[in-house]
Amino acid sequence: QVQLVESGGGLVQTGGSLRLSCAASGRTFSSYAMGWFRQAPEQEREFVAAISGSGGSIYYADSVKGRFTISRDNAKNTVILQLNSLKPEDTAVYYCAQRRAAFSTIATTPFDYHYWGQGTQVTVSS
Repeated sequence: QVQLVESGGGLVQTGGSLRLSCAASGRTFSSYAMGWFRQAPEQEREFVAAISGSGGSIYYADSVKGRFTISRDNAKNTVILQLNSLKPEDTAVYYCAQRRAAFSTIATTPFDYHYWGQGTQVTVSS
């Protein structure tokens, strides 16, 4: 059974940084592309960043490009999202997700991901 557990959220001022982690278990982590999404109150879940199983392919939403960095440590079954230069509009619950099929390409829509964590709250104060 696949489990994804996020951590690292919190309250930070504008311009600050946070490091989100997602610990995965249940199957061979390195075989699966991972993604980060976020959802603000009364808004749809939106794509943030994605990384292939090997880490060789990475893609970011335009809204976070240059400020956020996604990475993974396959030895530790962990995917990281480093959030820098945070803005109030980055406030949301952040979710990590894993694609269903092994060796899938990275994807940018929630419907392409089968497994989800419980989310971690990021709040950026102005």
